[in-house]
Amino acid sequence: MKALTIRQPWAGAIAHQSKRVENRSWKLPAKHEGAHILIHAGAQPDRDAQVYGDHLDVYSAVVAIATITGCHFDNGNQVCCSYWAQPGLYHWELTNVIALPEPVPAKGALGFWTPSDDVLTAVTAQIKEPVS
Repeated sequence: MKALTIRQPWAGAIAHQSKRVENRSWKLPAKHEGAHILIHAGAQPDRDAQVYGDHLDVYSAVVAIATITGCHFDNGNQVCCSYWAQPGLYHWELTNVIALPEPVPAKGALGFWTPSDDVLTAVTAQIKEPVS
């Protein structure tokens, strides 16, 4: 299972609110479509973003698991697919989001990265249904 680091408040909005689109400047690699990923809150917040709730004070930790079900580009000439979507970017579609009851500390990285066995064990111990 891979992980993806996302700055706060966006990681928290995926875990605890209705954000089901991750905005990226790059297209989702086809090998990740349909994959379960860990949502990791980065060490630094997005300083340009508004604060969306109390749960957003978690940094450098895995906060959720999600499935990436698709990707499309928004050229800005259509109505965005989601309140959270930004025009002119690729929209990675997220489903089956499971927020972790307790964030799992982890050092993130750019792009997709492989979490340690200790992180995976701590995450899966909190999930009631198995994720393969």
